[in-house]
Amino acid sequence: MVVGITEHASEQLGDVVFVELPELETQVAKGDEIVVIESVKAASDILAPLDGEIVAVNEALADNPALVNEDPTGDAWFFKIKAEDLGEMDKMMDEDAYKDFIG
Repeated sequence: MVVGITEHASEQLGDVVFVELPELETQVAKGDEIVVIESVKAASDILAPLDGEIVAVNEALADNPALVNEDPTGDAWFFKIKAEDLGEMDKMMDEDAYKDFIG
């Protein structure tokens, strides 16, 4: 599973100036704070969406954190996680539900 943020979230953050990513092979639990994003407005944490292991991180963000603003749902993914239970994804919002939520 690839984890990042949406365009809406990127817009709310403002200009991103720093992204701290988790270490490879880190075991995480749902809700753990595992990414820190700093923007000109504030610092924000990204939480693990599922229990699992971090299997890849987007090293490009270390050199170019502005990618989060330029392409949040494409090149600016944060990490990939190998989920312990993919069935947990059934409890998450789909894109239509998210759009309704942010209204």
